[in-house]
Parts: sequence; structure tokens; C-alpha cells
Amino acid sequence: MRVVIKIGTSTLAHKTGLLNILRVEELCKIMSDLKNAGNEVILVSSGAIGMGVGKLGLSKKPTDIPTKQAAASVGQCELMYTYDRLFSEYNHTVAQILLTGDDIEHQDRKQNFVNTMQRLLELSAIPIINENDTISTNEIEIGDNDTLGAIVATAVDADLLVILSDIDGLYTADPKKDPNAKLLHTVSDITPEIESMVGGAGSSLGTGGMFTKLKAAKMVTEKGIDMVIANGENPLLLYDIISGKEVGTRFLGKGK
Repeated sequence: MRVVIKIGTSTLAHKTGLLNILRVEELCKIMSDLKNAGNEVILVSSGAIGMGVGKLGLSKKPTDIPTKQAAASVGQCELMYTYDRLFSEYNHTVAQILLTGDDIEHQDRKQNFVNTMQRLLELSAIPIINENDTISTNEIEIGDNDTLGAIVATAVDADLLVILSDIDGLYTADPKKDPNAKLLHTVSDITPEIESMVGGAGSSLGTGGMFTKLKAAKMVTEKGIDMVIANGENPLLLYDIISGKEVGTRFLGKGK
């Protein structure tokens, strides 16, 4: 199975912005094990700006573009150093790819990306992808890695996109406000009723909310790719997700 796993800032870091060491170590161990089992693993990782905030000792996530870019450049180094060190413990090689919207919209550049990804997978590397926040202001202002995960999944013809966040999946209402909200385990069609259930942005360190996840689901399911939203608090859930068990919310690809 070719699986794209998108990990949100809230899964990678504590509320301080500093790395959640135990969780990241477990995630890398499990992803290494999934790869050992014969799966192709592609990681779309948030966290550069959030980790830069912690590394620079800032009291909160910056709102101005230059400071966001500075935090991203510091945090991306920390992020890749951590992934390289942890995956190396299980004899896996990582590769860093930083993308902008132009890279995907320009046909030649998109094809170069696809070719590089295909060769990295043939060489048994684990591509780690993030938005190029250091130079790409549009992505920082309006972009998100849920959408990036969907773009990557469709570009490489993945079998599955997994989005790990601080939520269990799609609920009929906001579970923080409505005690009667119910988790939807399977969504076969994204109807206007489903769209009406989504809310705004998530944690203060991240940029995504359920709206961006639903947008990502629409992108991949149209291409016949399943997508699962699950809580990254328990990385062991990845085993059940890959095996098709009922975890979080699974959006079924068209034609399935």
C-alpha cells in the first residue's frame, strides 16, 4: 500500500510549541514498522513554524509574515534533524521536499516532483514533505498541510491519505460544545449536510481545522483515494487504519 501520512502540529508538539518527544519517537517507530511490512510511506509533516516558536523562545505563534518565515526556517532544521535521527535508528533514509503552490500548478515542475517522488520510493527512502513556508507567503497566510497532503496523495496516486490531528474524526456537531455530537465512522459521499458540520481553525499552533480536512477529503476521494481522519495522540492506531479497521472517520474514494 502507498500511504501518505499527514501529521499536524498539535500531534507533533506540546502546547508550548516544543517537541512531544515520546509521541514523535513512537510515530517514527510505527511508520518504520509499516514500511518494513512492505508499505510505501510518505510523510507530510507540519510543525516547522510551531517548533520554531519553541526553539526561538517566543511566547506565542507570530502573526506577521517575516517572523513566521523566520520561525519556519529555524523549526524546519529541528524537524528534519529529529526525523533523520529517529528513522535512522530503524535503518530508514529520509528525504526532504519543500513545496510551494507554484510547484504544483506549473506542469513541468509538478512532473519533476512526481518523478523525484517515484525515484525516492524506488530507492526505499521516506519522503518528508512540507510547505516551503520560509519563502511562500501565500501558503502561510491561507494554506495548510491538510490540502498539501491531498495534493501529494493525488500526485503520487496513493492508496490512502491519513490525517493525524488532535480530533477523533468528523462529528455531527462540535463535540466540545455539544455533548450529543456523534462520531461518523464512514462517509461515502460529502453532501451539503456533511459540509455544514465543519467548524473553524484548530489549535493555536496549527493552521488547519475540520474545514481544511473536508476540503482534502473531497480532493482525494474524487480520485478514488480513501482518506482517514484520526487522533494522533495514539500512534498505534496507524496499524488499524492501514488494515482497514474502523478508526476515526474514513472517507471512501469514489468507485469503492
